[in-house]
Amino acid sequence: MLREEGWEPGVKKENGGLARRDFMIATAAAGATFLSGCFSANDNGWEYLTRDTAATLKAICDQIVPSDDFPSGSEAGALTYIDRQLMRHYRRYQKDYLAGLDQANRISREQFGCDLENASGQQQLAVVRVLEAKSRVFFELVRAHTLEGYYGSPRHGGNRDAVSWRMLGIDEPPLRGRAQYDLRKGSPS
Repeated sequence: MLREEGWEPGVKKENGGLARRDFMIATAAAGATFLSGCFSANDNGWEYLTRDTAATLKAICDQIVPSDDFPSGSEAGALTYIDRQLMRHYRRYQKDYLAGLDQANRISREQFGCDLENASGQQQLAVVRVLEAKSRVFFELVRAHTLEGYYGSPRHGGNRDAVSWRMLGIDEPPLRGRAQYDLRKGSPS
């Protein structure tokens, strides 16, 4: 290993500058800190949603797909699916979601004196029905995205453990472009 003349680990140079090794460590640490901030989820584990917007969206998703013998929309990962897509393919709907979720909370506060997440199940259903009537476009957007998350491929964050496919009694669909045969047995003819 090459060493600068007079270099000692962790010791500043006489001219006040950092030794090469210390400079490299500091640069790498700064870069890692910057990159982790760019690509990680926010404080609450969501990529786009905040804790409050996620709680409101959860209440709506669970009224669209309520639990019975199978998990509700949020339990099956529809919320995770929507959150991820709002940072990717559905980026254009970010403002619509914020405005619609705010409207849902306003309706809930007007009717029941609390945010939607704190309302009872029956109250949440009433708010979602009002939301559907007052803001049809937003409601249809959330409904479509909830169903995509519930019935879509688990690789996109929803349909946790392929729950909806099990519910429907279907096998997990093959991924496009992948043959469904065992190569150890030879190719099918």
